[in-house]
Amino acid sequence: MDNKLLDVIEIEAIEKIAEIVSKNELSEVTVKISDCVVTVKGKKPQPVSPAMPVPMGVPAQTVSVQAQTVSDVPAKQEIKGNVVKSPIVGTFYQAPSPDKPPFVKVGDTVRKGDVIMIIESMKLMNEVQSEFNGIVEKILVTDGQPVEFDQPIMIIS
Repeated sequence: MDNKLLDVIEIEAIEKIAEIVSKNELSEVTVKISDCVVTVKGKKPQPVSPAMPVPMGVPAQTVSVQAQTVSDVPAKQEIKGNVVKSPIVGTFYQAPSPDKPPFVKVGDTVRKGDVIMIIESMKLMNEVQSEFNGIVEKILVTDGQPVEFDQPIMIIS
């Protein structure tokens, strides 16, 4: 592992992230601190969908840790507008409850501070507020879909 990375993030923090990935049977968690990116991947054959319950007593997954600097990360397709990313790992919900209308839909105007979604994580409903003023151009995930940390969720122009 790069010594520069160790100056930015403690090895105990990486071990804690690996423990969280294993305990929660996550496929991957990426953390960016300064100019370093740490990705912790669980050894899972395929992601578990909400419709497929995981049997109790499943052994903990082993994890591998991959570190890279931001300059090593491949360039992504350029998107016009502001990208709203998931602040945490969890489940994306468009509405406060199944019988309520969505917080926003494509074409809606939003202001900075408006609640635009909920991410459920560890049985807690976390309201996510817009960081931008603009119009919702695209919603990149579906209601009830699991999302990863820093995953693009919405585009606001």
